[in-house]
Amino acid sequence: MLKFFLSRQLDRFEAAFGYDAGYMRHVLRQNPRSLLKFSLGTQAADRRAAPPEALAAAGLVGTLQEDCGPCVQVGVDIATAEGVDPAILRAIVAGDEAGMGETAALAYRFARASFARDMETCDPLRDEIVRRWGEPALVAIGLALTAARMYPTLKYALGYGKACSRVTVAGEAVTPGIARLELAA
Repeated sequence: MLKFFLSRQLDRFEAAFGYDAGYMRHVLRQNPRSLLKFSLGTQAADRRAAPPEALAAAGLVGTLQEDCGPCVQVGVDIATAEGVDPAILRAIVAGDEAGMGETAALAYRFARASFARDMETCDPLRDEIVRRWGEPALVAIGLALTAARMYPTLKYALGYGKACSRVTVAGEAVTPGIARLELAA
């Protein structure tokens, strides 16, 4: 029964976003309970706790660190479905802080500093997030950033991450402007 339910969920997701969830189906075939736990874990962020633009920025920065197309595209498509302005999404993907607006830019800079382990930059940004939106927003942004990396990491680990693709926002191609950060070993 669980396998049937999860398969239907994947069917709906793939249809809604034109996304190939083959790697998720692989997990489903091997262990439906693991897929359920994984999926629940990636939905941990309270999407009402922070502005949608901030969550989209953090999520896309996380995804762009791990993927070069399909997962970024589905992140853009989900953010669009949640009502984030396509102009803001284009700016986030392109790395254009001036174009993404103050709200998205704050989360974008915070996510980048978090990945770089740049606490000198990250600490004041964290304080500003808490000042503006509260601790629940900080938690939501942190969870969005973390969850965004989980899908592409799993996809590549299972051998399904083979191709990059063009990212489009509202029909317009966007070249990602975020270079992957190299973390010290």
